[in-house]
Amino acid sequence: MIYLVEDESNIRELVIYTLQNTGFSATGFSSSEEFWPALSKKMPELVLLDIMLPGEDDGLTILKKLRSDPKTEHLPVIMLTAKSTEYDKVLGLDCGADDYLTKPFGMMELVARIKRLLHRITPTKTSETYLCANLSMNLPQHHVEVDGEEVTLTLKEFELLAYLFKNQGIALTRDQILSAVWGYEFNGETRTVDVHIRSLRGKLLSAADLIETVRGVGYRIGGNS
Repeated sequence: MIYLVEDESNIRELVIYTLQNTGFSATGFSSSEEFWPALSKKMPELVLLDIMLPGEDDGLTILKKLRSDPKTEHLPVIMLTAKSTEYDKVLGLDCGADDYLTKPFGMMELVARIKRLLHRITPTKTSETYLCANLSMNLPQHHVEVDGEEVTLTLKEFELLAYLFKNQGIALTRDQILSAVWGYEFNGETRTVDVHIRSLRGKLLSAADLIETVRGVGYRIGGNS
């Protein structure tokens, strides 16, 4: 089940129709006042959340409440927003969103992002850990530490860091990162990578500089560290 919180009825109806015709169960809500009672009765697999909402809670407020509740802190959330500035995207990611789409967006792109987000990698039994200076990562445990302190990342941030670690010392292009982490074409929207890198660096604090910008290429982690 996918929940959509969107106050514009034409968008809400189109998204619900598309999801139901691509194999998903989906329900729409026009405000937080409708969303919270439904959430208490049935937990969805994923939430599509518009930032600009009427009523007591806007999208960011709903997101913050979801992330502060142990029952919903890992619930996948995609933000839908008419705001296209990098600041707004970073703000949503910092609040715990796993991904975002800027209106207007294509329905098939939305479906592709939902499928990718729901396709969580099953942890393997073998230990898969990475270390670079004061930054460590344990993939099976979904655990990241900086200076021995746990760092909470969204699913996309975790997958991005994992991909960088798996290719430690290698300069990766934005297109390579998009293909590996998002798994589908972004039609050249490589700024998505830059926004997520910025958000990730912000959470890694003293280890932020370990993610290096390679001018004219993209990013790498650790160099020869």
